[in-house]
Amino acid sequence: MIERRALVGQVVALWRYPIKSMLGEELPAAPIVDGSLLGDRALAVLDRESGLVASAKHPQRWPHLLACQAAFVEPPAAGLALPAVRVTLPDGTSLLSGQSDFPRLLSQALGREVVLSRPTLASPRFEQCWPALVGLTSLPRVSEQAMPPFTFFDLAPLHLLTTATLSRLAQLYPQGRFDARRFRPNLVIESAHAQPAFVEHTWIGQRLSIGEEVRLQITGACPRCVMTTLPQGDLPADPGILQTVVQHTQASVGVYASVRHGGTIRRGDAIWVEDW
Repeated sequence: MIERRALVGQVVALWRYPIKSMLGEELPAAPIVDGSLLGDRALAVLDRESGLVASAKHPQRWPHLLACQAAFVEPPAAGLALPAVRVTLPDGTSLLSGQSDFPRLLSQALGREVVLSRPTLASPRFEQCWPALVGLTSLPRVSEQAMPPFTFFDLAPLHLLTTATLSRLAQLYPQGRFDARRFRPNLVIESAHAQPAFVEHTWIGQRLSIGEEVRLQITGACPRCVMTTLPQGDLPADPGILQTVVQHTQASVGVYASVRHGGTIRRGDAIWVEDW
Protein backbone atom coordinates (compact mmCIF):
# COMPACT_ATOMS: atom_id res chain seq x y z
CA MET A 1 0.00 0.00 0.00
CA ILE A 2 1.31 3.46 -0.89
CA GLU A 3 1.88 5.69 2.10
CA ARG A 4 0.64 9.26 1.69
CA ARG A 5 1.08 12.17 4.01
CA ALA A 6 0.42 15.89 4.16
CA LEU A 7 2.68 18.43 5.84
CA VAL A 8 0.67 20.29 8.49
CA GLY A 9 3.32 22.20 10.43
CA GLN A 10 6.40 22.08 12.61
CA VAL A 11 7.19 21.96 16.31
CA VAL A 12 7.95 25.48 17.55
CA ALA A 13 7.85 24.81 21.29
CA LEU A 14 8.18 21.73 23.48
CA TRP A 15 7.10 21.67 27.13
CA ARG A 16 7.47 19.23 30.01
CA TYR A 17 5.81 19.54 33.42
CA PRO A 18 7.77 17.46 35.97
CA ILE A 19 5.20 18.05 38.75
CA LYS A 20 1.52 18.15 37.92
CA SER A 21 -0.07 21.63 38.11
CA MET A 22 3.23 23.45 38.58
CA LEU A 23 4.87 25.58 35.92
CA GLY A 24 7.00 23.50 33.58
CA GLU A 25 10.15 23.79 31.50
CA GLU A 26 10.56 24.56 27.81
CA LEU A 27 12.94 22.18 26.03
CA PRO A 28 14.87 22.08 22.75
CA ALA A 29 14.30 18.32 22.50
CA ALA A 30 12.79 15.51 24.55
CA PRO A 31 12.45 11.73 24.19
CA ILE A 32 9.15 9.87 24.12
CA VAL A 33 9.52 6.79 26.34
CA ASP A 34 6.88 4.29 27.47
CA GLY A 35 4.08 6.22 25.84
CA SER A 36 4.74 9.74 27.11
CA LEU A 37 7.27 12.56 27.13
CA LEU A 38 9.99 11.36 29.49
CA GLY A 39 9.55 13.04 32.87
CA ASP A 40 6.23 14.72 32.06
CA ARG A 41 3.87 14.68 35.07
CA ALA A 42 6.34 12.27 36.66
CA LEU A 43 5.38 13.55 40.11
CA ALA A 44 2.39 15.14 41.82
CA VAL A 45 1.62 16.74 45.14
CA LEU A 46 -0.83 14.75 47.28
CA ASP A 47 -3.03 16.24 49.99
CA ARG A 48 -2.29 14.24 53.15
CA GLU A 49 -5.78 14.79 54.55
CA SER A 50 -7.83 13.68 51.53
CA GLY A 51 -5.33 11.60 49.53
CA LEU A 52 -6.36 13.55 46.43
CA VAL A 53 -3.89 14.83 43.85
CA ALA A 54 -3.36 18.57 44.28
CA SER A 55 -4.56 20.43 41.20
CA ALA A 56 -4.58 24.07 40.17
CA LYS A 57 -8.00 23.27 38.67
CA HIS A 58 -9.26 23.92 42.21
CA PRO A 59 -7.64 27.33 42.75
CA GLN A 60 -9.59 28.06 45.93
CA ARG A 61 -7.90 25.09 47.62
CA TRP A 62 -4.55 25.37 45.84
CA PRO A 63 -4.08 29.09 45.12
CA HIS A 64 -0.27 28.94 45.07
CA LEU A 65 0.35 25.69 43.20
CA LEU A 66 0.53 27.21 39.71
CA ALA A 67 2.95 29.83 41.02
CA CYS A 68 5.53 27.10 41.75
CA GLN A 69 8.09 26.28 39.03
CA ALA A 70 9.39 22.71 38.59
CA ALA A 71 12.40 21.65 36.52
CA PHE A 72 14.73 18.66 36.53
CA VAL A 73 18.23 19.47 37.73
CA GLU A 74 19.55 17.51 34.74
CA PRO A 75 17.85 15.96 31.70
CA PRO A 76 16.15 12.61 32.40
CA ALA A 77 17.56 9.64 30.50
CA ALA A 78 15.68 6.54 29.38
CA GLY A 79 16.35 3.50 31.55
CA LEU A 80 17.76 5.52 34.46
CA ALA A 81 16.16 6.82 37.64
CA LEU A 82 14.69 10.28 37.22
CA PRO A 83 16.94 13.07 38.51
CA ALA A 84 15.88 15.39 41.29
CA VAL A 85 13.40 18.16 40.59
CA ARG A 86 14.11 21.74 41.61
CA VAL A 87 10.98 23.56 42.79
CA THR A 88 11.03 27.34 42.96
CA LEU A 89 8.37 28.60 45.36
CA PRO A 90 6.38 31.81 44.79
CA ASP A 91 8.71 33.75 47.12
CA GLY A 92 11.78 32.61 45.15
CA THR A 93 12.91 29.92 47.60
CA SER A 94 14.46 26.94 45.80
CA LEU A 95 13.89 23.36 47.00
CA LEU A 96 15.19 20.00 45.79
CA SER A 97 12.76 17.11 45.73
CA GLY A 98 15.16 14.86 47.61
CA GLN A 99 15.93 17.13 50.54
CA SER A 100 14.63 15.95 53.92
CA ASP A 101 12.58 19.06 54.68
CA PHE A 102 10.99 19.27 51.22
CA PRO A 103 7.50 18.14 52.36
CA ARG A 104 7.47 20.55 55.29
CA LEU A 105 8.60 23.57 53.26
CA LEU A 106 6.27 22.82 50.37
CA SER A 107 3.38 22.32 52.81
CA GLN A 108 4.09 25.74 54.32
CA ALA A 109 4.11 27.35 50.87
CA LEU A 110 0.86 25.68 49.79
CA GLY A 111 -1.00 26.10 53.07
CA ARG A 112 -1.87 22.40 53.41
CA GLU A 113 0.05 19.32 54.55
CA VAL A 114 1.29 17.59 51.40
CA VAL A 115 3.69 14.94 50.14
CA LEU A 116 5.36 14.51 46.77
CA SER A 117 4.39 11.26 45.05
CA ARG A 118 5.27 9.16 42.04
CA PRO A 119 2.32 7.79 40.00
CA THR A 120 1.73 4.71 42.13
CA LEU A 121 -2.00 5.20 42.76
CA ALA A 122 -4.39 2.72 41.15
CA SER A 123 -7.21 5.29 41.27
CA PRO A 124 -5.74 8.80 41.31
CA ARG A 125 -8.32 11.58 41.67
CA PHE A 126 -8.38 15.36 41.89
CA GLU A 127 -10.92 18.11 42.48
CA GLN A 128 -11.88 20.57 39.76
CA CYS A 129 -13.71 23.87 40.12
CA TRP A 130 -16.14 24.91 37.38
CA PRO A 131 -16.70 28.69 37.33
CA ALA A 132 -20.06 30.18 36.43
CA LEU A 133 -19.84 30.95 32.70
CA VAL A 134 -22.42 31.34 29.97
CA GLY A 135 -22.60 28.01 28.15
CA LEU A 136 -20.70 26.10 30.83
CA THR A 137 -22.54 26.24 34.16
CA SER A 138 -24.87 28.76 35.75
CA LEU A 139 -23.45 28.25 39.24
CA PRO A 140 -19.90 27.58 40.43
CA ARG A 141 -19.38 23.97 41.42
CA VAL A 142 -16.62 21.55 42.38
CA SER A 143 -16.43 17.99 41.09
CA GLU A 144 -14.08 15.09 41.68
CA GLN A 145 -12.33 13.72 38.60
CA ALA A 146 -10.52 10.42 37.98
CA MET A 147 -7.23 10.02 36.10
CA PRO A 148 -5.92 6.94 34.28
CA PRO A 149 -4.46 4.41 36.74
CA PHE A 150 -0.83 4.84 37.78
CA THR A 151 -0.47 8.18 35.97
CA PHE A 152 -0.89 11.87 36.70
CA PHE A 153 -2.34 12.68 33.27
CA ASP A 154 -5.87 14.06 33.14
CA LEU A 155 -7.02 12.12 30.07
CA ALA A 156 -4.09 11.32 27.77
CA PRO A 157 -0.28 11.43 27.82
CA LEU A 158 0.32 14.11 25.15
CA HIS A 159 -1.31 17.43 24.37
CA LEU A 160 -0.86 19.32 21.08
CA LEU A 161 -1.87 22.90 20.23
CA THR A 162 -1.45 24.96 17.03
CA THR A 163 -0.49 28.59 16.63
CA ALA A 164 -3.42 28.96 14.21
CA THR A 165 -5.83 28.23 17.04
CA LEU A 166 -4.12 30.67 19.40
CA SER A 167 -4.19 33.38 16.73
CA ARG A 168 -7.87 32.88 16.03
CA LEU A 169 -8.79 33.01 19.72
CA ALA A 170 -6.82 36.25 20.02
CA GLN A 171 -8.88 37.69 17.16
CA LEU A 172 -12.10 36.70 18.88
CA TYR A 173 -11.05 38.26 22.19
CA PRO A 174 -8.30 40.82 21.50
CA GLN A 175 -8.25 42.00 25.12
CA GLY A 176 -6.94 38.60 26.22
CA ARG A 177 -3.44 37.14 26.01
CA PHE A 178 -3.76 33.74 24.38
CA ASP A 179 -0.28 32.59 25.29
CA ALA A 180 0.36 28.85 24.87
CA ARG A 181 1.40 28.68 28.51
CA ARG A 182 -2.22 29.13 29.59
CA PHE A 183 -3.12 25.82 27.91
CA ARG A 184 -0.10 23.78 29.07
CA PRO A 185 0.55 21.82 25.84
CA ASN A 186 3.48 19.49 25.35
CA LEU A 187 3.84 20.51 21.70
CA VAL A 188 3.09 23.88 20.16
CA ILE A 189 2.76 23.48 16.40
CA GLU A 190 3.17 26.28 13.87
CA SER A 191 0.64 25.51 11.17
CA ALA A 192 1.74 25.12 7.55
CA HIS A 193 0.07 26.55 4.46
CA ALA A 194 -2.18 28.98 6.33
CA GLN A 195 -4.11 26.17 8.00
CA PRO A 196 -7.48 27.25 9.41
CA ALA A 197 -8.08 27.92 13.08
CA PHE A 198 -8.76 24.86 15.23
CA VAL A 199 -7.17 22.71 12.50
CA GLU A 200 -5.95 20.20 15.09
CA HIS A 201 -9.56 19.18 15.70
CA THR A 202 -9.64 17.86 12.12
CA TRP A 203 -6.79 15.48 13.02
CA ILE A 204 -8.86 13.54 15.57
CA GLY A 205 -8.78 9.87 14.63
CA GLN A 206 -5.73 10.36 12.40
CA ARG A 207 -2.05 9.59 12.77
CA LEU A 208 0.73 12.17 12.92
CA SER A 209 4.42 11.72 12.13
CA ILE A 210 6.86 14.00 13.91
CA GLY A 211 10.41 14.14 12.58
CA GLU A 212 11.96 10.83 11.59
CA GLU A 213 10.83 8.67 14.49
CA VAL A 214 7.73 9.65 16.44
CA ARG A 215 4.26 8.48 15.44
CA LEU A 216 1.14 9.62 17.29
CA GLN A 217 -2.56 8.80 17.23
CA ILE A 218 -4.79 11.83 17.78
CA THR A 219 -7.43 10.62 20.22
CA GLY A 220 -9.69 13.55 20.99
CA ALA A 221 -10.22 17.22 21.76
CA CYS A 222 -8.83 18.72 24.96
CA PRO A 223 -11.55 20.16 27.22
CA ARG A 224 -10.56 23.40 28.90
CA CYS A 225 -11.03 24.50 32.50
CA VAL A 226 -10.48 27.28 34.99
CA MET A 227 -6.66 26.91 34.77
CA THR A 228 -6.69 28.87 31.49
CA THR A 229 -7.93 31.91 33.40
CA LEU A 230 -5.39 31.87 36.24
CA PRO A 231 -2.37 34.17 36.54
CA GLN A 232 1.00 32.58 35.86
CA GLY A 233 4.32 34.29 35.31
CA ASP A 234 3.56 37.56 33.53
CA LEU A 235 0.09 36.41 32.41
CA PRO A 236 -2.75 38.06 34.36
CA ALA A 237 -5.93 36.44 35.62
CA ASP A 238 -8.55 36.66 32.89
CA PRO A 239 -11.93 34.84 33.00
CA GLY A 240 -12.57 36.08 29.46
CA ILE A 241 -10.10 33.49 28.17
CA LEU A 242 -12.30 30.57 29.16
CA GLN A 243 -15.51 32.39 28.24
CA THR A 244 -14.19 32.89 24.70
CA VAL A 245 -13.21 29.23 24.46
CA VAL A 246 -16.65 28.13 25.66
CA GLN A 247 -18.44 30.38 23.18
CA HIS A 248 -16.40 29.51 20.09
CA THR A 249 -14.93 26.00 20.50
CA GLN A 250 -17.41 24.15 22.73
CA ALA A 251 -14.86 24.51 25.53
CA SER A 252 -12.11 22.54 23.74
CA VAL A 253 -8.71 23.84 22.61
CA GLY A 254 -5.98 21.57 21.27
CA VAL A 255 -6.01 17.79 21.03
CA TYR A 256 -4.82 14.77 22.97
CA ALA A 257 -2.65 12.04 21.51
CA SER A 258 -1.35 8.59 22.31
CA VAL A 259 2.01 7.24 21.18
CA ARG A 260 2.27 4.63 18.44
CA HIS A 261 6.07 4.81 18.10
CA GLY A 262 8.51 6.61 20.37
CA GLY A 263 11.68 8.54 19.64
CA THR A 264 12.97 12.04 20.19
CA ILE A 265 10.98 15.16 19.36
CA ARG A 266 12.99 18.29 18.54
CA ARG A 267 12.06 21.90 18.09
CA GLY A 268 11.80 22.46 14.34
CA ASP A 269 10.67 18.91 13.53
CA ALA A 270 8.22 18.73 10.64
CA ILE A 271 4.77 17.22 11.29
CA TRP A 272 2.69 15.28 8.80
CA VAL A 273 -0.79 13.83 8.89
CA GLU A 274 -0.50 10.27 7.65
CA ASP A 275 -3.00 8.57 5.35
CA TRP A 276 -2.75 4.79 4.96
